[in-house]
Amino acid sequence: MRKNFLFIASLFLLATVIQGCGENASGLTSETRLPDQVSYNFDIRPILSDKCLACHGPDANKREAGLRLDLAENAFAALQENPTAHALVAGKPELSQVFLRITTEDSTERMPPVDSNLKLTQQEIELIEKWITQGARYEKHWAFDPPVKPALPKVDDTDWPQNELDYFILQKQEQRGLAPNEEADKERLLKRLSLDILGLPPTLEMQNEFLADTRPDAYERMVDRLLKMPAYGEKMSLHWLDLARYADSHGYQDDGYRTQWPWRDWVIHAFNQNMSYKKFVTWQLAGDLLPDSNKEQLLATGFNRNHKITEEGGIINEEYRLLYVTDRNDMFGKGLLGVTLECAHCHDHKYDPFSQKEYYQMFAFFNNVKEVGRESVIGGPETYAKKPLMEISEEDTQNILSFINKPDTNRLIVSVMGDLDSTRKTHILKRGVYDALGDEVEPGTPSSILPFNKNYPKNRLGLAQWLFDKKNPLTARVYVNILWQEFFGKGIVKTSGDFGMQGDLPTHPALLDWLAVDFMEHGWDIKRLVKQMVTSATYRQSATVSKKKLAVDPENIYLARGPRYRIHAEYVKDLVLASSGLLNRSIGGPSVKPYQPDGLWEGATSGRGLLSVYKQDHGSKLYRRGMYTLIKRTVPPPVMGIFDASNRDLCEVKRLKTNTPLQALVMMNDPAVLEASRVLAANLLKEKSSVNEKLTNAFRLIICRKPSAKELNILTNYYEKQRSTITPEAAHKMLTVGEYPMTRNLDKVDQAALMRVISTIYNLEEAITKT
Repeated sequence: MRKNFLFIASLFLLATVIQGCGENASGLTSETRLPDQVSYNFDIRPILSDKCLACHGPDANKREAGLRLDLAENAFAALQENPTAHALVAGKPELSQVFLRITTEDSTERMPPVDSNLKLTQQEIELIEKWITQGARYEKHWAFDPPVKPALPKVDDTDWPQNELDYFILQKQEQRGLAPNEEADKERLLKRLSLDILGLPPTLEMQNEFLADTRPDAYERMVDRLLKMPAYGEKMSLHWLDLARYADSHGYQDDGYRTQWPWRDWVIHAFNQNMSYKKFVTWQLAGDLLPDSNKEQLLATGFNRNHKITEEGGIINEEYRLLYVTDRNDMFGKGLLGVTLECAHCHDHKYDPFSQKEYYQMFAFFNNVKEVGRESVIGGPETYAKKPLMEISEEDTQNILSFINKPDTNRLIVSVMGDLDSTRKTHILKRGVYDALGDEVEPGTPSSILPFNKNYPKNRLGLAQWLFDKKNPLTARVYVNILWQEFFGKGIVKTSGDFGMQGDLPTHPALLDWLAVDFMEHGWDIKRLVKQMVTSATYRQSATVSKKKLAVDPENIYLARGPRYRIHAEYVKDLVLASSGLLNRSIGGPSVKPYQPDGLWEGATSGRGLLSVYKQDHGSKLYRRGMYTLIKRTVPPPVMGIFDASNRDLCEVKRLKTNTPLQALVMMNDPAVLEASRVLAANLLKEKSSVNEKLTNAFRLIICRKPSAKELNILTNYYEKQRSTITPEAAHKMLTVGEYPMTRNLDKVDQAALMRVISTIYNLEEAITKT
């Protein structure tokens, strides 16, 4: 009996191993297929990075045997310990010590060392052998070469692509024996599209109109319609607020209130006006330096001043001032260049070709701002006249700044950029310490990316010109990748803030380059880029996943199915408010303080300032979009945090995606969700319709599709059960949630029962998932 059990277990284990290897359509496993031409960037460097460069890489302090494998001149040189031998000999793996040491049977000689717990797979060994045989050619890091627009690849299924993007996607699928999904049904497509372009669910009217539109271009017409709506600017602004670390407080211990929200109004306005990405970024980097700059261009520079600023006494002013410059420099690197420039703050970058000197040359562009370490706007003009602050008057909001939603006549002051009349000297900071001054440096850029053009002015305006130089390899790639991430859930480069040596390789490098060049060729037109993505056949696919596709491509890297993931925290709130009819759709204006558990601010405060005590707002302010929720950096909004929103301490180009029980508890117990359920129940009960029609409309408003017969039957039975079990007293208690006025002359038991059903619909996974 024991032998039979072991035999069956062995068969099961064998089957599991075979399945884990992932057979493709041709019957070959991915481990057995080598590319015809081995690429250093895409095949070899990832192996070296994972298994070799810790001891044979750029970090001189950890380098073993004087051998460096990330640079060709070092790898081909004679070995220090054996001058007659070489790590690499082009075309001859049998003479290359790298190959000999990774294939030796002698465990004392084998690389990586046994005690490192690292081991090369057979496929990796064969790749290295083939690479050496083909000449061991090193390549410049892929991201530091300017993109070149490739020709569209040939595909077998020429009927499937809707636009150029699809050819690149389909080619990769066909290479791996995959085929795309069928197009999603119109209801799911509309929900996906509305959430992605507006951050809001489609209304019932939109659903009915789209379902009834049988014209061949109905989908494209809907895309164009959504792109023209004001909510588009709000949706597109959210990722930029994360990148620009926008918040409503200064940070640090006092964490006082700041009024940067007019800059947020400008960002929404810029997206709705379809300002080109080039102008959009140039104004934010250097609007104050443009010839004859106006107040709108100056307001745009608030982008650089969204960082944390202290208002506290007892600080060393220069230490904090340099922290602000560091923040701007690091944000520029991560958010606009997609590189970990901050790693060169204290020493030369250990992996990317950025020296500490180059870091401080970039630093110099942001080091001439007329600012001090401690900033306060309290008091009269004399307290801020010498600091880069801008006052917005009533006249401004009626003219050049008419897009600002200023609800009162209170003084409105925004932190912006403004340089000194003279040039402040910039030094390398030894070990990154603020008062350890090293050599003086001039403004400049990393030569590995693109040397700074001597014809550009050595200020932030010159830096913006360098950023949008056609030879700059990163600017367009980084932004199209961020937008791809917004619509498909992950970037073509998964590490969207790190295009450097340690970042992930692009899954579709040719597509990334095609998009980047096309974006530049068409005037950095953001709406055009958005439309390209959402009208592609790739985007329109059903999110249904087969067992085969899940086994072959569990992360949907090759996009053989539509994207499926939970929407951002702010859009969860927006969906609840919009579907219930509570949403206040006004654009822009000051941030608001909705429902929040008591005592959070009071338990984490210095006891000073306007934000020492949480004073909840009331009325229509409670029902504003999630992006307008006030963000206090030391105590960010708890519900937003539970759904992975940024606390805006630093530049963030990619949010985490977690799935925790706390999220389910929020949807079950948050007063905002319960209040929305109550209000929607009241609205539906006021309609002259049957129970089935009310439940169908509730389902469509929240889930954005018609319920199946089975789903409607379950909801109807649940409603009838609640009606029969809820007492009038219990109903009254349930209906008192939230501040929105109660609807009179409705049966409270009926309303409470329907409220329970609607709350249940909100708690379906599909409600807050893009499918």
